[in-house]
Amino acid sequence: MKYHAINSQLFTKNRKNFMAQMKPNSLAVFNSNDIYPVSADSTLPFEQHRDIFFLSGVDQEESILILFPDCPKENLREVLFLRETNEHIAVWEGEKLTKEKALETSGIKNVHWLQDLEKVLAEMMALADTVYINTNEHYRATVETETREARFTKWLLNKYPAHSVAKSNPILQRLRSIKDQIEIDLIQTACDITEKGFRRVLDFVKPGVWEYEVEAEYIHEFIRNRSKKFAYTPIIASGNNANVLHYIENNQQCKAGDLLLMDVGAEYANYSSDMTRTIPVSGRFTDRQKAVYNAVNRVKNDATKMLVPGTLWADYHVEVGKLMTSELLGLGLLDKADVQNEDPNWPAYKKYFMHGTSHHMGLDTHDYGLLHQPMEANMVFTVEPGIYIPKEGFGIRLEDDVVIQETGEPFNLMRNIPIDADEIEDIMNK
Repeated sequence: MKYHAINSQLFTKNRKNFMAQMKPNSLAVFNSNDIYPVSADSTLPFEQHRDIFFLSGVDQEESILILFPDCPKENLREVLFLRETNEHIAVWEGEKLTKEKALETSGIKNVHWLQDLEKVLAEMMALADTVYINTNEHYRATVETETREARFTKWLLNKYPAHSVAKSNPILQRLRSIKDQIEIDLIQTACDITEKGFRRVLDFVKPGVWEYEVEAEYIHEFIRNRSKKFAYTPIIASGNNANVLHYIENNQQCKAGDLLLMDVGAEYANYSSDMTRTIPVSGRFTDRQKAVYNAVNRVKNDATKMLVPGTLWADYHVEVGKLMTSELLGLGLLDKADVQNEDPNWPAYKKYFMHGTSHHMGLDTHDYGLLHQPMEANMVFTVEPGIYIPKEGFGIRLEDDVVIQETGEPFNLMRNIPIDADEIEDIMNK
């Protein structure tokens, strides 16, 4: 892995917290992701299932974690299964986890090779009443490919049909949404790498560059700072491309006078960052562009202050809508009649700001978190308002990642990334 080793205390704590919420005499199973084929003998780069990583720190394919806190056999309360490594594998594929290295990484003492799984699992299942299966129930999830986790669950329930079944996901939704300080530090590192990329781009962008060249500047800086990739598919959108919310072609030339919207973030140690900045290709905003830019920035700053313990996500978005309505009136994009006659289910401001303002952030860019529950300290959220004006040929979105505090305003993990319009102009024209 490119990233520095993570303190195994994080994973030990995560397992302890998960097991504390399990039913009596139950066990839970977590699988690594598959390595997905492309064609012939090529594969996609491996991405670890975030849940087994959250609970073990293991970042390797063909790994299985079983937790059984009430097991009468103490050595079977936490068991990790790994693909057996050898010299041949080390030569052809690179070093894999040994049992000793797995203990160092995860804090789990009982490590078996994968070929022992069925024998050890049979012993554990004979002592358990309930089995927790790990299904993907994220509110944005659309899963069309059968995952390794799903195949294993199908096999497990067929082989052991008499056990009661429970779901791991609700527990993980709660646990993963509240970050440990170690996790916050990892997200901060991802944000700091993103900052390096953005500052590089501020020196690079000028009329005539291509969107894909800007993308290349980011990934160069990310990889040289121990990130393995973008945290998500980057949006590098110049001119009217910015009005396509998920524009990812990144294949157009940046023209003088255009704005360039960049929604990008580095990952680090599987943790995401999520930044959006909008800059003038020529190094200066027009008066109109700057007026809209400053309106978006004011909404972002005022919305951020609302992210405090006890806030409900749905209520928060209603209040942000009021802020945006006021700014759109000031910009002349809406008039009072538009607001008075608006459809409550699709308020007038949605014509220019049609997406949400915040989502949970962490191991996934759209991270786990139960949106109907009040916000709590150490949750990490994005704040990303935007105004999109196709008729004027530009769209502006600004986005930071913030940590909710026990009291006061959130802590901005992107506080060092330039965002003030005048500062951006100064840097681009130095």
